[in-house]
Amino acid sequence: MSNFVVRTITGVIFVAAIVISFLNPRAMVLLFAIVTGLTVWEFCGLVNEHKNVQVNRFISTVAAVYLFLAMAGFNSGLTPSTVFIPYLISIIYLLVAELYLKAEDPISNWAYTMLSQLYIALPFSMLNVLAFPADGQYSFVLPLSVFVFLWMNDTGAYCVGSLIGRNKLFPRISPGKSWEGSIGGGVLVVAIAVLVWYLLKTYAPDEANLTMLQWAGLGLTVVVFGTWGDLVESLFKRTLGIKDSGNILPGHGGMLDRFDSSLLAIPAAVVYLFTLTLV
Repeated sequence: MSNFVVRTITGVIFVAAIVISFLNPRAMVLLFAIVTGLTVWEFCGLVNEHKNVQVNRFISTVAAVYLFLAMAGFNSGLTPSTVFIPYLISIIYLLVAELYLKAEDPISNWAYTMLSQLYIALPFSMLNVLAFPADGQYSFVLPLSVFVFLWMNDTGAYCVGSLIGRNKLFPRISPGKSWEGSIGGGVLVVAIAVLVWYLLKTYAPDEANLTMLQWAGLGLTVVVFGTWGDLVESLFKRTLGIKDSGNILPGHGGMLDRFDSSLLAIPAAVVYLFTLTLV
């Protein structure tokens, strides 16, 4: 079977799994708790291959999954804020443990351990802020829209970049990206965002809490930060000297390769939406 066919099949299953999971809050929480765990596990495995780095892979992964579940419980109104105490204790443990492990480079261990939480666990946990926007009521519109915007941005950037891409966006880190492709992806996402606004206004007025311009702004926010997220992961891989973060997804690499854009786009979307409430 050719790599193109394998990549296509994996991509279809990947998208279908995410879309279907968002239709049910329990399925969403379960799927992304697993995704969080797999991504942090992959990240820790990669950095542990770096010289003089040895992070606690198991506890870092468990802590990340717990943070996601704690955020889901808190935002859905099922648990009080004290649910975060075990997570804070685990972070303190990961810091204090380095005093006794006599590692060759404890500062690098601290840095990569905290990066696994800041770069991966926290952004994924923010999905729950989007999924439970008010009074613990679940809505798939915002979190699913973020992923649709990311997918459409990738599609638009690839198509436009392949056709007319000439000026490199960030040649030092990602030679394949062009300004033309990025602009093309952005234009497509804005159009999709306006379409989402129209469909919600017409068929689901209870979900239409943003104006057309606000939806367009959300689309642009996802495009900009999603692109930066992709570049950040590319820099991470170049630093470690690897091509793919893993091989768990045939034809698509690892979990970081598939969710790199969302790791900056999700928290950026949350900040954008909170900003709207302050204006």
